[in-house]
Amino acid sequence: MYSTMARPTPVSSSSKISQQSMRNEHWMFDDAMNERIRSTHVPDGRVVDVTPVLQVTRNVLSHIIPNINLSMNGHIDASDDQTNLSAVDGAHDALHKICCELSCMCSRGGDAHATTMAIFNMLSSYSWGAKVVLTLAAFAVNFGEFWLIAQLCTSNSLAKSVALLKQPDILEHSQTLKSHFDALSKLINAMVDVTKCIVELTELPSKYISIDEQPFSTAMAHIHTATYWIISSVVACTRQITGLIGLRHEFPISTSEAWELSSLAHKVSSIHEHLRSRLRLCYARIDEKKLMEAFEHFKRTIETPQVDNLMILQNIFGKEKNLLNPDRAEAYINVLRRKHVLLLISDLDISQEEIRVLEDVYKERGSSGLNYEIIWLPIVDRTTWNNGYQEKFSTLQSIMSWYTVSHHVAIEPAVIKYIREEWGFVKKPIAVTLNPQGKVLSPNALNMMWIWGNSAFPFSSEKEESFWKAEPWTLDLLVGRVEPNLPTWVSQQKVVCFYGGVKMEWIESFTTATKGVANALDIGIEMVYVGKKNARERVKKITGLIKEKELSHAWEDDNVWFFWNLLESMLY
Repeated sequence: MYSTMARPTPVSSSSKISQQSMRNEHWMFDDAMNERIRSTHVPDGRVVDVTPVLQVTRNVLSHIIPNINLSMNGHIDASDDQTNLSAVDGAHDALHKICCELSCMCSRGGDAHATTMAIFNMLSSYSWGAKVVLTLAAFAVNFGEFWLIAQLCTSNSLAKSVALLKQPDILEHSQTLKSHFDALSKLINAMVDVTKCIVELTELPSKYISIDEQPFSTAMAHIHTATYWIISSVVACTRQITGLIGLRHEFPISTSEAWELSSLAHKVSSIHEHLRSRLRLCYARIDEKKLMEAFEHFKRTIETPQVDNLMILQNIFGKEKNLLNPDRAEAYINVLRRKHVLLLISDLDISQEEIRVLEDVYKERGSSGLNYEIIWLPIVDRTTWNNGYQEKFSTLQSIMSWYTVSHHVAIEPAVIKYIREEWGFVKKPIAVTLNPQGKVLSPNALNMMWIWGNSAFPFSSEKEESFWKAEPWTLDLLVGRVEPNLPTWVSQQKVVCFYGGVKMEWIESFTTATKGVANALDIGIEMVYVGKKNARERVKKITGLIKEKELSHAWEDDNVWFFWNLLESMLY
């Protein structure tokens, strides 16, 4: 019925060698064809907002092809489309010209490749994104008119009359046409996907990614090829629709026509796969630069003297109600303005013992007349977040008596990057102290809080250093807060032995032998079992046996944890 589409020259062998990383070379052209397409591109600087045109085009096609890939959800009615194209510069004139070119090609049986290049020349002054959107829109006009008449001709007298004049045989076949649209639907879906990719690529922010930068440069190097195959596919689809309009009883869809549509669908789908992968890399690169920009901004802010701490806190949490106060009510960040603030930073594995011990220090601040608040900042992986993590997050929130973030994504990624790189957070919880002006007094105050409690307020690095210069390393410093009997034992001049381990047989042997030696030498001795770090369940079991057999004194869970944590803090 029409001449077959002229096939552009395939990629040369030398080009293939230089593009070995490309898996989908069947849609690529040689240098001569690439140059021929590029020579038609003579932009005049005009900027056409193609977004509303693409929106209406996708709406039209969605009525015909229900499973078309749309950004919006659900069925689209005519009343849903509020887009106004009157302000889109030159769009209607260009659409009309493309529609005419496609109609003329079909009526005269023109060469598909020549028609494709004619449309390229017609749109020479437009951007690559505008070329594909306007061509796809022109196809949607023709296809939409055809399908509208096909849908209404059996129920609307006007549509029936138009069908009799324009599409004489469509009435007889109106109920069976859909079965012939499989190949056409696949191609149109792929065309819409690639068009969206081209528009996205041309609208990427130049502030964060340039045309000379990978992976953007690779994607843009093939955008003219992708544009060619979209326009060429529109020509092929229009010919197919024209064939349906000229429908006869036998309805011949030739094997060559079906193969052409299938081949084009395969090419265009491959192009979409390539462009989509490039886009993902581009977005990752843009996100990386935005993150770095936000990181540098936060770094400058926190390292610049401020009037108060509000700007620092807003940079961390934002201006919305991203906090829950100790009563679990939503709170604005400005309630912490000009207060000493401790940023408790941890992941979801912070231990309940750690929370309970910190709570003791926190509650004592009132009786000491100290005015500081604690905010919990959970550092989590957003990409792996699930219901289990949410439950754990909520549980930890419920047992904390201080401020917490209202949701796990309340902390900006740039702030998390700063916390890791500048404050050295990895896994072990830290508490960063900010004074009322937002100045960082210590990158981690937990060590001094465990050792000296509220007496170390305002928990600054200078205060910690002065304590160590004045404080001798004594047994009282290490265990005075967890062993209330220590002063009595010392006044009685007893030997005090702290021991650990998780082997019950050794513990029985050790305590029996030690007591025996002390008795033989007439030495007063007290023994205290301090367990072992990170062996909570085993220590709990052994503590019960020690008490049952009256082998020695033994601490409860929180005191065991606190002893080992305090020892580590002192060594640190």
